[in-house]
Amino acid sequence: MGVVVGKSKKWYRDGLKFTCTQCGNCCTGPPGYVWVTKEEIKRISKFLGRTDGWLDKSQLRRVTLRYSLTEKKGGDCIFLKSEGGKRMCSIYPVRPLQCRTWPFWNSNLSSSEAWDSAAESCPGMNHGTTHDFVQIETRRTQKEW
Repeated sequence: MGVVVGKSKKWYRDGLKFTCTQCGNCCTGPPGYVWVTKEEIKRISKFLGRTDGWLDKSQLRRVTLRYSLTEKKGGDCIFLKSEGGKRMCSIYPVRPLQCRTWPFWNSNLSSSEAWDSAAESCPGMNHGTTHDFVQIETRRTQKEW
């Protein structure tokens, strides 16, 4: 019930449209971080068929006390692949929570202008499936995979 309390104050209270088009734009760009937990690292490792429960140093980097997936030159996530005109995540079924919650990030939901700005590089935003307020808030506030 706590999710609905602030509904009247949220600019997106009537919902937002989003359907992934597999353009890969959310998996590339300027240098940044795709934060992963140790549990997510184990999940990805298993998906890739590794038996040690970890990722190669070409796929994972330590940033102070946290871990982030690495990037290829040009800013692409290490797991972004191109195939048949689509750019897609090669670990999609086990992608990290940060990736699962796109585009319903606080930064994108801070204002309609922020949403529209993000939509300029994401063709799936403002198109496709309508996500209602509760669905958006559930994704936005999700803490675990």
